[in-house]
Order: sequence, then structure tokens, then C-alpha cells
Amino acid sequence: MKASTSLGPGRISWVNRGVGAALRGQLALPVALACGLLPPAGRAAESFDDSAHAAHAMLTQLCDDFGGRLTGSSNNRGAMDRLAAELRTLGLLPEIVPFKMPGWERGADSVQLIVPVARPLRIAALSYTQPHPAFEADVADVGAGAAADYPADVRGKIVLLNQSSALSAREFSRIAAERGARGVLFINREGGGQLLARTGSFVGEALVLPVYSLAQEEGAWLRRLLARGRPVRVRMETKSHCREVDTANLRLVFPGRSPERVIVGAHFDSWDLGQGALDNGLGTAQLFALARALRGRELARTVELVWFNGEEQGLWGSRHAAATLGAAPVVAMINLDMVGVPIAVNALGDASLVPALERWNAGRGDRKLPLGVENINWFGSDHTPFQLADVRAITFNAPIPRESVRYYHDFGDTIDKLPEEIVVKSTAIIGDLVLALAGDPSLGAFRRAPAETEKLFTVFGLERRMQAIGYWPFH
Repeated sequence: MKASTSLGPGRISWVNRGVGAALRGQLALPVALACGLLPPAGRAAESFDDSAHAAHAMLTQLCDDFGGRLTGSSNNRGAMDRLAAELRTLGLLPEIVPFKMPGWERGADSVQLIVPVARPLRIAALSYTQPHPAFEADVADVGAGAAADYPADVRGKIVLLNQSSALSAREFSRIAAERGARGVLFINREGGGQLLARTGSFVGEALVLPVYSLAQEEGAWLRRLLARGRPVRVRMETKSHCREVDTANLRLVFPGRSPERVIVGAHFDSWDLGQGALDNGLGTAQLFALARALRGRELARTVELVWFNGEEQGLWGSRHAAATLGAAPVVAMINLDMVGVPIAVNALGDASLVPALERWNAGRGDRKLPLGVENINWFGSDHTPFQLADVRAITFNAPIPRESVRYYHDFGDTIDKLPEEIVVKSTAIIGDLVLALAGDPSLGAFRRAPAETEKLFTVFGLERRMQAIGYWPFH
């Protein structure tokens, strides 16, 4: 659904960017002051601790007032409008950056156990599962879902995939369809009735079969029955559907004396089952805290904050942002995706960043991160599109306590699982790094050669997974 061009008092249109469009260029510091981007001269900049407390309070209201922020939903639009309004009350001028993406809408889906007993199963469709009429079918256990794991004949059946599978949804649904299966139940890796909401496609294509995450306890129950030779039969009906959606990123620029920029990004969207407090309300709050604390600071380099949409379904917002960088001089992109209290900073495979990160960490004295600097690339969050645009990227090794993180992507991902202390402690470290990168004269804007970018992924063995999901741009 396309957002209205008139969203009421104090709200920002997703179609007409309005005054935010002026921020696309680099504003000089006097212009920024005149536009209200910075507090009046003489007012001390807010501390990261104070800004983080305010950010947690803002996120609490965002979670409670809007719930999950599935990209393309009215909840997502309303929550982003609220965030933009909160930024504007700080004298800032956020820019709504619209884009379209292949979206997905959850419907009233159901999987009912019929044999040996009648009861609804606890399930959640993977995104890009398409609607189909209700049907009944027997269930067959296919282990980890590789072709060699299949029994002789699963034609017309629903296959049960265990939590050990390393295959992408695109792969295991294709194999199941080729064997004549009619649907897939994928046992969740976390116990306690949890459902791992996840994308079925990184490229926005409809799944060839309906695919559901199934609660671990129920999946284990069905496997035990099948192992004993007992018949298991279910009734499946899907009303979820794919649709193109109009959505947007939110962008905020703090001009520095140099147009060279440090980009800090976090995805704003979440799954719809809970409130998305951990994934990634945490990053949303950290960016908001940075926005508050950067007011009134004179920066050597420009700092750009971006809240991305569409990350959960395939990194769509960061793809759009990276694709529109052009020749912008970027020092590095910092990705904040479920960043708890950092124990290390990660250069994500870019050795050229390691010396600067080590200097920064050493300069923290007794506040040094205990594991120092890491340099390990991994795939699956908003740093990847920037890396593919030849930009250096940084994130953190920053675990979230298990008693909270086990609930992500499901009903239990609520604001009560995110202690305020995590936001405060993490923001202090993140903010310190942002200021260091913005002021480090040894670092300059940098883009890798395309061949070096490809090596960044092959050296860490990521090409196989990226090829399997259809997101490998190299030949």
C-alpha cells in the first residue's frame, strides 16, 4: 500500500520528501546551524549516556505503540513517522528516502495436525510463501533436507526438515519440489515454543512451496512418531502473499568540515510476531542516541546516520542506499545489527582498517575492549551491500545475554527483554568509535578494486552461501 502524501500535522510524507531533500548535498556548518541541525553555540553537547537513556525511553514507546515493524506494513510506516517526528523535535531534519521492494504480507495461515490427534501446530510462514487452497497430506521426515536425505518417495507429502539443516530456504524448497513434495515444515532451532521468523528468499522471488517454521517441541514429537512408523497427517492452508511495497529509509546527515563521510546504519524493520525490540530496535535506539549526542559537536568529517528498511527480507534498504552512493567519499560504514555491549570491534575482512581500529582501542586505556580488534567477514546484514559497493565496513562482536537473545524473531522479542543498561553501555562505545573515525587524519575515503571485493568474500568462504541464495554479483 502506498503511503498517503498527507499524513497529518507533524508527520512526514513517504512520497514527497519535502525539506529533507535539501540534505542530499553536503551542508556547510553555518547552513546547518541556520537550519536548526545543531543546538545554539555555547550549549554543551549531550553525553552518550544521557542520549542512550532517552533513546531507550523512545524505543519503549515505539515498541508499545506500534508492535512489530514488518516492512510494508502500516505499523512500520507509523513507527518510522514517529521516529522522524522525534528527531525533528531535536531540531534535526531527517530525510525520508522512498524505494520499492518485493514485499510480503502475512495472512491467516494454519497447519493442523489431523493424525494421530487433532490440534493446531505452532507455525509461522517464511516470507515469500504464497497462498494456496487448503489441502491434507502425510508427513515425511527428510532429515537435514539434502537430496540424499530423502526417502524413496515423498510425492504429495509435506516434508519435515530438522533444525540441523544448513540449506537456505531457496535450496531446500527447490529440492522438496523436485521430489514432488507439497510443503515444508522446518523445525525451529530454539526450544520453548519459539518460532524463527525468517525470509524465504533474499532476491524477492516467491517460494515454489509453502514453507513454515515449526516449534521445536512439536517437530521433535512428529519425528518420534515417524521414526516408530506411525502415520502423521496434517492440513495446511496459506493466505500469506507476496506484493510489491512502497517503503523508505530514514537518513540524517551531520555535516563536517570535510565531505568525507562515516556512515552508521541500523535496520529499522523487524518481523511482525513480536515488537522487534532486540532485532533491531536495539540498533534503532543506538542510532537515535547518536543523533542526540552529535548535535552541537563540530566534526572533522561528515557523519551520516541511516535507518534501513527491508533488511529482514533481503537487505533491501541497504541495497538501495549502497546503490545510490555514487562516488561519495566514504571512510567506512558501521553496521549496528543486534549490537549488545561490545567485547571486540570487527573490521569485517578489511585489513586496511585494522591499524586505525587498534589505535582507537589502545587509546581507550582501561576501557579497552577485552577481545580487541577482529577481522572476520560474515554475510547476512546491512554491511554486505556496502561491501559489495567496494566500501569498507565495520561492526562489533557484541553478544546479547542469552536470556534475552533467545527470543529474537518471535513473540517474545519485546522491550522488556532489552535492559536499558545494554543501550547505555553499547552507545558509549559506538559513539566513541564514530567520533574517532570522523577525526582520524590517518584514514581517508577508500574504495576497493572490484577484484579485491570479490576476494573479501571468497577468502572467508562466503561465495557458496551467497550463490545458493541468488545474491552473488561476481562472474
